[in-house]
Amino acid sequence: MESDIIDILILEKGLYIIMVHFVGAGSGADDLITVRGKKLVDSADVVIYAGSLVNPQLLEDCKESCEIYNSASMTLEEVIDVMQMAEKDNKMTVRLHTGDPCLYGAIREQMDILDSKNIKYDYCPGVSSFCGAAAALNLEYTLPDVSQSVIITRMEGRTAVPEMESIEKWAAHQSTMVIFLSMGLLEELQSRLIKGGYKKDTPAAIVYKATWPDEKTFRCTVSTINKTARENNITKTALVIVGDVLDSVYSRSKLYNPAFETEYRKFKNE
Repeated sequence: MESDIIDILILEKGLYIIMVHFVGAGSGADDLITVRGKKLVDSADVVIYAGSLVNPQLLEDCKESCEIYNSASMTLEEVIDVMQMAEKDNKMTVRLHTGDPCLYGAIREQMDILDSKNIKYDYCPGVSSFCGAAAALNLEYTLPDVSQSVIITRMEGRTAVPEMESIEKWAAHQSTMVIFLSMGLLEELQSRLIKGGYKKDTPAAIVYKATWPDEKTFRCTVSTINKTARENNITKTALVIVGDVLDSVYSRSKLYNPAFETEYRKFKNE
């Protein structure tokens, strides 16, 4: 195995310890995985990927001998069993998650079990779908004098949401909001956004399968989120973006303003 594959092998007490690598697959397009992530996938002996969400084209350059598992039909215990067996056989495993695993990726529970079994692992970040959604809309989430905060959240479903993180409480901030995993609850979502403080005509957008070949975007308002999704048959694999950054007058940033002096650029009195 080549030595430049990002510390795949770690020398410890004279033994090579094969690591498990958690890798962010990116938001959809097969060329949006990181260079590091791509090298790890292509070098893996075992790949466990989130088959319902990860682009299968990312697996096309895996080694012929690579064992590939689709975690969509697996339990946590089954995933860990595969990792543990690979570790026993001195094989390198890539756990390939959609987007960036730090968001709704359920990686902590896997890491905690690996810790308990003294199995080494690391984590290669990826491009999250909330970044892909912004790209699809040519959108900046943080416009001066409009919003300087981005709230990433979800509606509660089978997974509970802490009481202090309810949609109404977040809506009161009037910040840019990116809402995951809520396409089956849009009528309730828009009602709670309005109840929390967003005006009915606040700009909103739905981005379906951000950065995938069949990506679609729909602009609407908070009061028409549900209607827009229904009319376009969008029922899953989409994000909702809410906030005035979607359509608002904003102030010029200080970053490239000639009247603003920085460490690298001095004020010029012209």
